[in-house]
Amino acid sequence: MKIKPFRGIRPPKELVEKVSSRPYDVLNSEEARIEAAGNEMSLYHIIKPEINFPEGTGEHDPRVYPEAKSQYQRFKIKGWLEQDQDPHYYVYAQTMNNKTQYGLVVAAWVDDYLEGRIKKHELTRRDKEEDRMKHVRTLNANMEPVFFAYPHRDDLDAIVAEVVKGEPEYDFVAAPEGFRHTFWVIEDKKTMDRITEIFAQIPAMYIADGHHRSAAAAGVGQELKIKNEKLKIKVPEYEYFLAVCFPDNQLNIIDYNRVVKDLNGLSEEEFLEALKQDFEIQCYNDKMSATASLNDVKPKALHNFSLYLGGKWYSLTAKEGRYNDSDPIGVLDVTISSNLILDKILGIKDLRSDTRIDFVGGIRGLGELKRRVDSGEMKMALALYPVTMQQIIDIADSGNIMPPKTTWFEPKLRSGLVIHELN
Repeated sequence: MKIKPFRGIRPPKELVEKVSSRPYDVLNSEEARIEAAGNEMSLYHIIKPEINFPEGTGEHDPRVYPEAKSQYQRFKIKGWLEQDQDPHYYVYAQTMNNKTQYGLVVAAWVDDYLEGRIKKHELTRRDKEEDRMKHVRTLNANMEPVFFAYPHRDDLDAIVAEVVKGEPEYDFVAAPEGFRHTFWVIEDKKTMDRITEIFAQIPAMYIADGHHRSAAAAGVGQELKIKNEKLKIKVPEYEYFLAVCFPDNQLNIIDYNRVVKDLNGLSEEEFLEALKQDFEIQCYNDKMSATASLNDVKPKALHNFSLYLGGKWYSLTAKEGRYNDSDPIGVLDVTISSNLILDKILGIKDLRSDTRIDFVGGIRGLGELKRRVDSGEMKMALALYPVTMQQIIDIADSGNIMPPKTTWFEPKLRSGLVIHELN
């Protein structure tokens, strides 16, 4: 992997909590408007610029892109964002539920993405790619990082452990999630050179989160490379893009669950009967004590699912022979549930377009699944066991693509801690 340090554009220490935000794609325009209310320094004014227009303005309205550029320039003029004098790598730590993961913030090489060494496991939509490309082109910057995983290495762990002994540049707990974000600037050139050398020995990295941002950064990088071919720039910044790289053994992948509006014309009893063909079924409510919590009904292992239907929780375990352990896609619980439940029984064939199904990140807990069914909005909920990082690596290495709505990484990267300009 080819990486390099860069002159990050960052908020002053005393402003970081006001400037930084959640990523653009985890909340809608109205939620961003509410979170940014009363805070002119919020990065949402740049990454969700539709909030600067009247309510109802779409995120793809042609006015939003020049507005983003105007806001970005304003932030720099006001001193809310400032550029480091020298190139650096950075360490970014995230703490959730007393568990901390440590990432290296780098400029990653566009060609590693284009030539398949930065590996993906999801399909991207061209319209979403183009939206991000417009944003990068207009601002001439990667405003938000991509989330990468790399095969963990003891030598990099040791370097990071040494860096984090020092005083952090930023250290705060962010609302609304309550996760801690800590950030160090690596000043020592020998340390940075060593990091570059070690990454050059890593054969591949994996996109954990940010497939559209990766595609957009690579697309704009290609455009600028062609446009500036005759200029002979020694190390063009536009050939690199902003990434945070975490060792694969530290990452936290949580469940990504399903809720469905109807049973495709079946009664609850008929639906449960149909499930018995492919699953061993046990009703949790028959065995739960009065003090039992929803944690007690979580899926216990791969190929075990939790179903909420008619006010009761059920354990579903796929029977032997209903999946293929040697197939990296077929062994996934999202594949098993899609084939044997959603498609076979409920007639849901396209997870991306069928309006009868919705998806709930596990960060919201099983209580959110129960609430949506009990409210009458949905008829049933299905909780899945999380995929593993090794499953993602196996699929990416085999050139396959994960089914839709498979992975949910948490915590999400905080936006606005550092920005990479393409100048």
